[in-house]
Amino acid sequence: MFLRGRPITMYIPSDFLNYEELRMELPTEKLKLDWVYGYRGRDCRSNLYVLTSGELVYFIACVVVLYHVQHRTQRHYLRHTDCVRCLAVHPDKVRVASGQMAGVDKDGKPLQPSVHIWDSSNLNTLLEIGQGSFERGVGSLAFSTADEGAYLCVIDESNEHMLSVWDCARGTKQAEIKSTNESVLTVEFNPQDSSNIITTGKSHVYFWTWSGSSLTKKQGIFGKYKKPKFIQCFVFDTNSDVLTGDSEGNILTWARVPADIRTLGKGAKETYQISKQTRAHEGSIFSLCLCRDGSVLSGGGKDRRLVRWSPSLSLLQEVEIPEQFGAVRTIAEGDGGELLVGTTRNALLRGSLAEGFRPIIQGHTDELWGLGTHPSRDLFVTCAHDRQLCMWDSGEHTLAWSTTLEETGLCADFHPSGKVVTVGFSSGRWVVLDTETQQVLSSYIDGNEQLSVVRYSPDGEFLAIGSHDNFIYIYSVEDSGHKYTRFGRCTGHSSFITHLDWSKDGKFIMSNSGDYEILYWDVAGGCKLLRNRFENKDREWASYTCVLGFHVFGVWPDGSDGTDINALCRSHNERVVAVADDFCKVHLFQYPCAKPKAPSHVYGGHGSHVTNVRFTHNDGHLISMGGKDTSIFQWRVVGGSLARSQSLSSASVSSQDAGVST
Repeated sequence: MFLRGRPITMYIPSDFLNYEELRMELPTEKLKLDWVYGYRGRDCRSNLYVLTSGELVYFIACVVVLYHVQHRTQRHYLRHTDCVRCLAVHPDKVRVASGQMAGVDKDGKPLQPSVHIWDSSNLNTLLEIGQGSFERGVGSLAFSTADEGAYLCVIDESNEHMLSVWDCARGTKQAEIKSTNESVLTVEFNPQDSSNIITTGKSHVYFWTWSGSSLTKKQGIFGKYKKPKFIQCFVFDTNSDVLTGDSEGNILTWARVPADIRTLGKGAKETYQISKQTRAHEGSIFSLCLCRDGSVLSGGGKDRRLVRWSPSLSLLQEVEIPEQFGAVRTIAEGDGGELLVGTTRNALLRGSLAEGFRPIIQGHTDELWGLGTHPSRDLFVTCAHDRQLCMWDSGEHTLAWSTTLEETGLCADFHPSGKVVTVGFSSGRWVVLDTETQQVLSSYIDGNEQLSVVRYSPDGEFLAIGSHDNFIYIYSVEDSGHKYTRFGRCTGHSSFITHLDWSKDGKFIMSNSGDYEILYWDVAGGCKLLRNRFENKDREWASYTCVLGFHVFGVWPDGSDGTDINALCRSHNERVVAVADDFCKVHLFQYPCAKPKAPSHVYGGHGSHVTNVRFTHNDGHLISMGGKDTSIFQWRVVGGSLARSQSLSSASVSSQDAGVST
């Protein structure tokens, strides 16, 4: 095998008697997306709605999630090819429009951004509009209301922020115009009159008149009021006046003023002028929401306050969102006065102003790398550049706990007892935490460069730590992972350590490095480098996460540069191997995968390089992580005759059975 022109020597194990006749086939197992952890509130707005089915609809990465809070079920719209950036719900509360960014395929060719209009009851795509019309991506969307959602307004992410109106039944463009060179944050049709469209953004409010194929705009005049840097949100109130929320923390009321026919002639349209300024928040207002009872909700960006106002904008009630969840990004009204809030720290909260809010969806807020699955329970742990360490319950689909680390966590692994978890940091420090109390039990430093892998031996007696300083540090472990003593150091790699695995007897290590070396080490015999690689060809490995090795070299695509595969993981029953690639895809190959160009099942959904994959303890699920898209996907493994352990929970069994029949 060659990577970047470098030969990689691998020996065929003795049990491959007829290697030439070995056939690589698709595995009988497949993956089905079971749950998506996370929500994109950090840098998107207007991205949380309630459907007639009672489901919440929101997005993260390339997936639009439909989440039924009471039933605790998720469905997923998976037709997008790049990150979803905006969402609009039709007045019938069934149809949904979602807009995506321009992506690239694996050959680097640009993919065109588009808008999908789809039916939320069966997830069928009704129309894909705008291919070839939008540049860079789709920034904002709105359905018309007065004509029962006949039209869709779209603003793209080009320099001119092109505004276009589309016929939702035919998918044809009715009108198009350059809106502004400044950023545009929101667009809406007037609910009473579809010929009136409003856009807001950096330093502007524009009132558009749409007629046939023409669009004309009038700029909102601030006059004696201070012009804010951003107008982030607006709503139409019960009088059809417009309320805008801005970066100064003010709600401005724009009242309709009859047209001046004497000056402008007969066809003149009515205009909007500021009639009132209401001081609402300290810092920006990120969201406004008109409730069914006529009251208005405003959400603050800096003060994290959620405020209810009467129709005449007198303050009725307020609550502060806890700091751990961040600022209010968007607000939606549920059934029976229940409120749903999306936050800038990627959480979805549910509750009321009287009783407060609790999280129903939480996620990381920065790039994800570290992942470990519990040896005997439906739990897994993740760490990211946001310095959060999160323990997730894959059976209940919830965040069991999270704790803030003092540095960026890059890798993690459970001790075989499951009682402690070790996390490696970007500085060379590593810590051991109690999985029940979340307390840091001990902290150590090895070198001063980032740690890329921490891995316990299968018997739990050793811990191996792979560093970017080219060394593997070995510790002996006692007292179920509570006591550590430096045992030795493996020296011999000429580049940083990327992956490592222990042998089934817990005495040997196989490791990969940044310059595509495969080395073998006798740890029990004093951390010695085994120079005769031929002697290791029949060794059995407790785990297989090394991306280079005889049993997995078939997963590499033609012409790879060595960084195309970020991680892989063999299932515990040794039937399949899952691969995380640099092109937003998760692959499932047959194991062993020891012939070039092996076929695989390929799964999309992530919007960034997939940084890690791990099977859960009983091979019932696969966990995958998108790097910069901050998403965690839980895939159900369906089909095949997976040899399952007896500790499978009844919930897992029923979901497994449901999956097989799909």
